Amino acid sequence: MALLSTPLQVFHTTPPATRAISVLILVLSLAFQSLQYRETYTSVPAVSPPLSAFPYLVLVPGSWLWFPWTLVTSAFVEINAIQLIFTLLILPFSLRYLERLWGTLETVKFVLITCTLSNVLGLVVCYAEYVVLGNPGLFLFGMAYHGQMGLQAAILVAFTQVIPEHQVQLFGALKMRVKQLPMLYVGFSNVMCIIGYQSPYILIQWGWLVGWIYLRFYKKTTTEGVTTVSGSLDTYGDRSETFAFVNWFPPFVHKPLGMVLDFVHSIALRLKVIPTSGATDLEATGYSLNSGNARAEAERRRAMALKALDQRMASNAAPPRAATPAGAPSAESSSRVDNKTGEAAAPVQTK
Repeated sequence: MALLSTPLQVFHTTPPATRAISVLILVLSLAFQSLQYRETYTSVPAVSPPLSAFPYLVLVPGSWLWFPWTLVTSAFVEINAIQLIFTLLILPFSLRYLERLWGTLETVKFVLITCTLSNVLGLVVCYAEYVVLGNPGLFLFGMAYHGQMGLQAAILVAFTQVIPEHQVQLFGALKMRVKQLPMLYVGFSNVMCIIGYQSPYILIQWGWLVGWIYLRFYKKTTTEGVTTVSGSLDTYGDRSETFAFVNWFPPFVHKPLGMVLDFVHSIALRLKVIPTSGATDLEATGYSLNSGNARAEAERRRAMALKALDQRMASNAAPPRAATPAGAPSAESSSRVDNKTGEAAAPVQTK
């Protein structure tokens, strides 16, 4: 029982969204692996079936219309024990940190949006390859998307936003800052796609991109203790300069890439694809991908509100000045000679 007490205690103290997602990954992954094992060893000779043989669990581009739920649920399916163990060792602890910071609702939204849109973009790539190159057996039925790679990349982006300068140690020797991990993971995805493993490793790139876009523009943040005329102060996204898209790339490409991104951003604003950031946008004429005007304005308003609150509390807590009763010694009499000591008391200076 002593050996089981710690895992059970960790499970019960885990926030609800993280707990539910971890259980869902475990259940769907074990269901897939058991079905795959049965199909493999009941056939003669024993041959492992392709992933497309399970279109109701994994996302197959040519079959998703008949199994649309796989756009979401395929992200919670790990097809082998190694991937499942790695996910269960990393994901619950990462999500638990974010859920305690964001809350349950925002964590669930982040997971669902990242997983679903990453799979949708993977489908778009497969259909584009089919239109251009043909070969439906490869691009429509020869690939299957699954697993948590997209969400893992998005979580690294979230940690870059929250604790960018935190240092971690990889493989017991390599020390890196958290803000360097997402592009390292994306680089690994690029290598795997080049050598022919587009599925599922391209999901890492889409998870990184979708995670950044959501955190940059759409994630709702309510500043507690600060209210406006219309209610609480709500902001959308993180418009800070340190979280700009160009900062993912080397400095020598910042200027040309920034020009392209500013153009795309202006079009998105005109089409109202990007939401306003609440009260902070009432005075702003706009913001670019590499500017922090809205975030700076939000911080300024928050600082002003806290300063006004401190002044109000200080004025309420200050004791009223007591009136001098009749016959009591005044400030002038305090400068006279003390009868007991024979010394003159220091005169009280009045302003």
